[in-house]
Amino acid sequence: MNTSMRNRALTGTALALAVSTVLTACGGGDSSSDAKSQDTASATPAAAVEDPLVVTFDGGLHILDKDSLEVTETIDLPGFNRVNPAGDKDHVVVSTDSGFRVLNAAAQTLTDIRYDGAKPGHVVRHGGKTVLFTDGTGEVNVFDPADLSAGKKPEGRTYTSAEAHHGVAIELTDGQLLTTLGNEEKRTGALVLDGNDKEVARNEDCPGVHGEAAAQGEAVAVGCEDGVLIYKDGAFTKVDAPDDYGRIGNQAGSEESPVLLGDYKTDPDAELERPTRVSLIDTENAELRLVELGTSYSFRSLARGPHGEALVLGTDGAIHVVDPDKGTVEKKIPAVGEWQEPLDWQQPRPTLFVRDHTAYVSEPGKKALHAIDLESGKKVKSVTLPQSTNELSGTVAGH
Repeated sequence: MNTSMRNRALTGTALALAVSTVLTACGGGDSSSDAKSQDTASATPAAAVEDPLVVTFDGGLHILDKDSLEVTETIDLPGFNRVNPAGDKDHVVVSTDSGFRVLNAAAQTLTDIRYDGAKPGHVVRHGGKTVLFTDGTGEVNVFDPADLSAGKKPEGRTYTSAEAHHGVAIELTDGQLLTTLGNEEKRTGALVLDGNDKEVARNEDCPGVHGEAAAQGEAVAVGCEDGVLIYKDGAFTKVDAPDDYGRIGNQAGSEESPVLLGDYKTDPDAELERPTRVSLIDTENAELRLVELGTSYSFRSLARGPHGEALVLGTDGAIHVVDPDKGTVEKKIPAVGEWQEPLDWQQPRPTLFVRDHTAYVSEPGKKALHAIDLESGKKVKSVTLPQSTNELSGTVAGH
């Protein structure tokens, strides 16, 4: 996920209980509400939208035009919903309390394609495949997003974890499946399966494993509470954090760079830590360095630019552009007003979504959305939306 999910530095049982409690409380559309939305959309079919954006609000979704940022369609979907690119030019995956649902954002309608299961979690796109991890069941679903265009649930690979947990999985281009290990009490590491689900590698030296990202050369890293675990060329390598507790739980990768961007937290007892440093993980040399930003950020602040640059939306309101090779902040792009991360991870906060050379940044406090050209650093469009939005995503073809 596309895909980061949690921003609280909790350990062991506390983390598992927090995730379970929060996700159980997550809202979503019941079948009658979903049917009503679907009937409305089918009764008055809307014109197709090219490269649409999708934002969530309390009670539904807005589909937006990428240039004007105007709302082209509103879909009622009660409760707390999450959105991630599905991996093609038309679709977005929506997480509800009953499972994953597929939104045809280009056609502006919810489809009948769904992956039911409690606590839908991470959505990962890589190598032409999209992978869904359902926390409540431990089920992993892999499919080719190109098959979504047929309008029916794609045929795909399914794997069920030994125990249900808040996890993540990614399929590599050779068919290997990397997936996390854990249960409701703790998470310990990751294993790799071949195309026939035979285990080929395992590492359980990654306490609190969370999140993933792929770098240039198809090196994959998952975050730990004491560093990161890198899988490359058929083997795992542990990269230790400089602190005894140095949690990296959210990462952003780029095919343009061997260096991954991650968050970095050092207080295991904080109700909400507001870190000011980010981590850069060199997957070629298995090295980790920290970069001081001088401002805090949230789990929805990390992204990568078109040239592999690391982007972090700070609470100072600027996008901090970090050179991943030098480990220095090259420039700051004004985006929104100053803000503070809320204690509850489900509460709205400014969110960064990057597609091609454009950074889209939401500003929930002002019901605003901004489009910023990353090359010039200039805002090309700003609008006021009907509601204060929460999550922000869109269609992204190719990965």
